[in-house]
Amino acid sequence: MTKLSVNINKIATLRNARGGNVPDLLKVAVDIQRFGGQGITIHPRPDERHIRYQDARDLKAIVTTEYNIEGNPQHNFIDLVLECKPDQVTLVPDAIGAITSSAGWDTIKNQEYLTEVIQEFQRNGIRTSIFVDPVLEIIEGAKKTGTDRIELYTEAFAHQYDLGNKNGIDPYVKAAELANELGLGINAGHDLSLDNIQFFKQNIPSLLEVSIGHALISEALYLGLDNVVNMYLNKLK
Repeated sequence: MTKLSVNINKIATLRNARGGNVPDLLKVAVDIQRFGGQGITIHPRPDERHIRYQDARDLKAIVTTEYNIEGNPQHNFIDLVLECKPDQVTLVPDAIGAITSSAGWDTIKNQEYLTEVIQEFQRNGIRTSIFVDPVLEIIEGAKKTGTDRIELYTEAFAHQYDLGNKNGIDPYVKAAELANELGLGINAGHDLSLDNIQFFKQNIPSLLEVSIGHALISEALYLGLDNVVNMYLNKLK
C-alpha cells in the first residue's frame, strides 16, 4: 500500500488569517493521524506565511507516524531540519516568494550542491528525497547525488488527466521504472486529488508515498477531514 502523508500548510494559512490559534495546527496533525493518515508533511517558506519555523519544532513532539519537512535547502532551512530531525526531508527548489512549487530540480546542474546537502542530512539520520520532473536524465542525475528517494512532481499529470488525456501518465511510468532500476524510492505530490489518485497509484510501480495538501484540505471542506483521509487510503490500497 502507498502511504498517505498529509500536507497541513493550508491549515496554517487559515490559522494565520486571523492571527490566533484557530484552527489549532497541532490538534489537526494529531487528528489526521488518528483518522489513519500515515504521515504529516509541512513546507515552511522563508516568509513563514503559512507554516512557521516554530510549528516545525512543535510538531516534532506531535507526529508519531512519519514527519516530512519540505523546502529549499537554504541555510535557515538546513538548520531547522537538523534541529527537528524529521524522518524525511524533501528538497524543493522554490524561488523566494513562490506561491507554490512550480518545477523540480535540475539534478545535473545542481548535482554538487545537492550531493553536499544530502550527505549532511544523511549523516544526521534523515532520509532524503528530491523533488523532480519525470525526465529520465534528471532521474539519473538524482541517483548520482546519493539521495534515498525522489518525489515526482505531478502537476503536469494532473492537468492532462483533467483534460481527459490519460496518456499524461506515460512520462511518470517511465521515470518510475528507471528509478526502480536505479534503486531510488519513489514518492509523488502536487495536484493529486481524489479524482486522479487511484489512476496514478495503479500505474506507478512501487509508489511508496504521496504527499497531498491543497486538494485534500479543499475536499475536506465538503466531506469532512476524517472521511477524506480514509477515502484517500482506500484509493491507495
